Amino acid sequence: MSANEATGKSPQISSVKAHRRLPQELSILVVLAAIIAVFEAIGWPLKGQSFFFNSGRLSIIFLQVAVIGIIAVGVAQTIITSGVDLSSGSVVGATAMIAASLAQVSTARSVVYSHLTDLPFIIPVLAGLATGLIAGAINGALIAYASVPPFIATLGMMVSARGFATWYTNGQPVSTFTPSFRVLGSPVELFGFSVDVPTVIFLTVALIFHIAMCYTRYGKFTYAIGSNMQAARVSGIDVKWHLVKVYGIAGLLSGLAGVVQIARAGSGQAGAGLGYELQAIAAVVIGGTSLSGGVGRITSTVIGLLILSVVQSGFTFVGVQAAPQQIVLGAIIVTAVVIDQYRRNKRRKV
Repeated sequence: MSANEATGKSPQISSVKAHRRLPQELSILVVLAAIIAVFEAIGWPLKGQSFFFNSGRLSIIFLQVAVIGIIAVGVAQTIITSGVDLSSGSVVGATAMIAASLAQVSTARSVVYSHLTDLPFIIPVLAGLATGLIAGAINGALIAYASVPPFIATLGMMVSARGFATWYTNGQPVSTFTPSFRVLGSPVELFGFSVDVPTVIFLTVALIFHIAMCYTRYGKFTYAIGSNMQAARVSGIDVKWHLVKVYGIAGLLSGLAGVVQIARAGSGQAGAGLGYELQAIAAVVIGGTSLSGGVGRITSTVIGLLILSVVQSGFTFVGVQAAPQQIVLGAIIVTAVVIDQYRRNKRRKV
């Protein structure tokens, strides 16, 4: 008698459970490694140099995903609840303008608030975070308490936040920030190495929410709502309040991304963050988060971000123009959704 027969389990069920225990990140890492290998193989005969084993390029790859990555961590959580956040890019623009107006020095050519210059860097940072939190909480309240579909609620916020960003300074850019604020977007020396602060902030945010999603009640409730909202409600979870928290956190992270963006760019623009929400959603989907909700991990989202950045950096490395890059990236996103649907149908059959 086999072990499966002795325990009353069929070999088919045992194999399915074993397959489900495999880390979600493993298959995505294989895809990332394959993409790197392709560009590495092309790089030597075409450019006479390594694509990946280049410290400067690695730094650029991580720096490219830092701002989008901060947004994606929040967007991933909304998608896990079977929702979505289309407003994150516009919230970046709104928070960027508010933070920029409070981060100026008194000697700036065009000062927004002459009596609010040379402030400690924490003031514009908190103002940006608060703006993002309020926008996200409004999204969550509309979705949870007014029963507005996530797509519509966040679409409305996307339009409103972009309009606010333009109205706030009549579309004029805001620049000349205090040195302490500019540090948030600059490289610093750490243990003898030059480290980009935006990258450190992104990785810290990803680590914090990886732990929160995997090991806290917040994460368990988020997955439960995405898997079956009615069952989560019956089990005692305050679904409405939790959705407000999830979207509030997504807005807060968009606010943080806006702060980091202007600190890195050196100026605040009303168009800051334009299209960032689509890039964040693409990274989340490529990372294996199901659009149906209940499935997804922050670590997988990070790998999805790296796939996007590596593909873009690789195409630039080999000299491919921007238009073909967009075509390939679109194909990658559609492929990721097709794979998600295939897995979903397979789980239903099992």
